[in-house]
Amino acid sequence: MFKNKILWKKTGLFICPQTENWWSISHAMIPTPEDLGNGKYRIYYSGRNNDNQSHIAWADISLNPTPHILEYSSGPVLKPGALGCFDDNGVTPSCILNLSGGEKALYYIGWNPGSTVRMHLFGGLAISQNEGQTFERWSRAPIIERCPTDPFLNTAPFVVKHEDQYRMYYVSGTAWLGKDLPRYNIKLALSKDGKVWERDGHVCIDFANSSENALARPFVLFDDNIWKMWFAHKGDAYRLGYAESEDGFRWERRDEFAGLGVSDDGFDSDMVEYAAIVKYNGKHYMFYNGNNYGFDGIGLAIEQ
Repeated sequence: MFKNKILWKKTGLFICPQTENWWSISHAMIPTPEDLGNGKYRIYYSGRNNDNQSHIAWADISLNPTPHILEYSSGPVLKPGALGCFDDNGVTPSCILNLSGGEKALYYIGWNPGSTVRMHLFGGLAISQNEGQTFERWSRAPIIERCPTDPFLNTAPFVVKHEDQYRMYYVSGTAWLGKDLPRYNIKLALSKDGKVWERDGHVCIDFANSSENALARPFVLFDDNIWKMWFAHKGDAYRLGYAESEDGFRWERRDEFAGLGVSDDGFDSDMVEYAAIVKYNGKHYMFYNGNNYGFDGIGLAIEQ
């Protein structure tokens, strides 16, 4: 493990909020790529309206011959849920995956205001039966709710299929240190169908020290026979972390292998987070957010 450290070259902002649209006044948050073939990708993300509520949209891009935007969606593919549901104040993508039977699964984060705490976050699932043209909620309830091992927030599901098993790497709250300060690490859930999940509290990535309070948005690749995870970690401001595993269960964390830090100025001068990595023609491409959780959009870095 840890044989190859990727050297990244930043290219700047790539996908920006479409501010002429009511659902995209600000932010392009948590890039979530889907491989369309031949160097084309659909990057799902969430923009925010004037009420700061997230809606899921997409941008189609091509890496051939050089990275460029092909098209933005004409509207959101998923809006906030019904009043009182776990996602009634916003939805943000975290993973897109093809299931059996021709279904396409969009795993997402549901936002809901709190009272004694600032917010509640849980993972949801929407399904497309028509190759991603439209999505419908599989359930109006979250797919990873509170349970005995996870009594706080449970969110940002990232799902991979390995052999006949689905694995979900997700963010799990460990405590609230105050009304505005949750603490959360990254755990593992298992499923036979990608819809119903079993959890036993298995921790994949834990805090590096007592001052670290957030491990966010895992993104996992099985690359060169090694499980590789990029994630965001935060004490005062988000930075990128990295870990590798031989089996996908036991992980070793070495953040220096993330390979991307903040810039001296610009949209990512204070924060870098929520990385998503694709590999095309033997080269890695990273889509990521910067300051204020992707307020200005999504940046692109390319393996040198």
